[in-house]
Order: sequence, then C-alpha cells, then structure tokens
Amino acid sequence: MEYNIGDIVKTKKNHPCGSKEWEITRTGVDFKLKCCGCGHTVMLPREKALKIIVKK
Repeated sequence: MEYNIGDIVKTKKNHPCGSKEWEITRTGVDFKLKCCGCGHTVMLPREKALKIIVKK
C-alpha cells in the first residue's frame, strides 16, 4: 500500500493520550508520524511503521 504525506492512518495500539490516529508528515526510508490526539511526533524506520499501521 502506498502512503503519502497528509494521510491519516490507524495503528494497532493506542498512543498514551488515547488516540489511534496518526498523520504522516514524512515518507521515505523513515516515516514521521504526528499523533492526531496530542500532536506528539515520532520518527520510525519504514519497516516498523508499516508493521504498526493497520489501515488508511
């Protein structure tokens, strides 16, 4: 599946703030995700990000 900047995706586990929705702010070798609940950002390697994302 192809992911683009600005896509909202859901993850398997909740973020500590309670949200499961994340916005993709960077793609490539690493994914940068921003929590839609609290605004926290994380950088993950592509393989790990693709494993935790459930659906678009």
